[in-house]
Amino acid sequence: MRRAVRSSGSERDDLLLTGKTVVAATVAWMLAHHFLPPTVSTFAPFTALVAVQATVYRSFRESVQYLLAMSLGATLAAAVAATLGLHAWTLALLTLIALRIGRVRRLGQQGIQVAVVGLFAFSSGEGRIDYIGHLAVSVVLGALCGLAAHLALAPARRTSHRQQDVAHLYDGLSRRTEDLAGAFAASAPDAERVRQWRQDWRGLSADCDRIRGSIDVEEENAKLNPRRSFDGDAQALPRAREALTVAQRCLDHLRSLTRTLDFALADEELDTLPGTFRSGLGSLLRRAATVMEELGKPSPTGDDRLTEMIDEADNELGTLERQELTAPEARPPAPTLQGTLLTDASRLLAELRWGRQALAAVSTAEAPRAQAHARGQALGTRPTRRGPDR
Repeated sequence: MRRAVRSSGSERDDLLLTGKTVVAATVAWMLAHHFLPPTVSTFAPFTALVAVQATVYRSFRESVQYLLAMSLGATLAAAVAATLGLHAWTLALLTLIALRIGRVRRLGQQGIQVAVVGLFAFSSGEGRIDYIGHLAVSVVLGALCGLAAHLALAPARRTSHRQQDVAHLYDGLSRRTEDLAGAFAASAPDAERVRQWRQDWRGLSADCDRIRGSIDVEEENAKLNPRRSFDGDAQALPRAREALTVAQRCLDHLRSLTRTLDFALADEELDTLPGTFRSGLGSLLRRAATVMEELGKPSPTGDDRLTEMIDEADNELGTLERQELTAPEARPPAPTLQGTLLTDASRLLAELRWGRQALAAVSTAEAPRAQAHARGQALGTRPTRRGPDR
């Protein structure tokens, strides 16, 4: 509650959603209780609960699916009661058919309501048309109350929050890569520190999945939402999604590199690496960490600048590879370890280069669409002041 009152975010969204749900259910029950028979008034607040979802699009979808399930269940109950009568075996037949119909994919999570509504209409309403009519009115009333409450205070657009989530993820990724670079440039880390790195990579991977889910919700939130979008929103979410893909692929290579370091410590091979190689690899990882930080920024870094940074890292990689081939003083265990580390570092740089190209392609593809959207808003709406819930 304190966080919801103090600042915008998920806590405030949850609080507002709860409030809208309570209001919608209460108003729906009051109207149904006043105008409809008591046997069907409960369906109005229940439908209002179904109608108020996290996004306007999801609310509309769930409402339509529930209304369709209600229609199928009520129609089935009326047909069975009129043709076969009210018996235990007809109730069983009704339940069997309703459950089968409820498996239709288009009904989504509301498929079970075919059987629920059918049983109510069959047992309480005995399949009568007047009961089914009142039931339909109660359900429609609840859906309208839910949608009206949702549209009166539509969910806020949180595009900038998703951008900040990605930027924070890349910041953590960059800092830990810097820390890992220090393990090669300075003294060897202990086994506990390496285990901590491996745990950090798993935590960041879980963060990627969580942020991807929040981006999915935000993309859905843009559909049918009466709140206007802002400049750059059309590019922000596709770019954030692509940046997450890059981060997850980089994490795979960093986990592989850390695993190699762990094995080298266990086999006491890390001390066999030449000092120039260790310092060079540390410098290379620092450059990679800088590129990661730039890739994750909400405001895209210039493509030429990113290309230059990755080229500089590639030059360092080439220097290290030449040193490995020409160093005569390397002890026998070192070339294998050096080759494994260089392979992980090379794949990491290749991933960063691919990520730069992918993010640039997203920006290029979305730019015309964003310009057309902005022109449409300029022609169809009056400019409004940007609120704090962007």
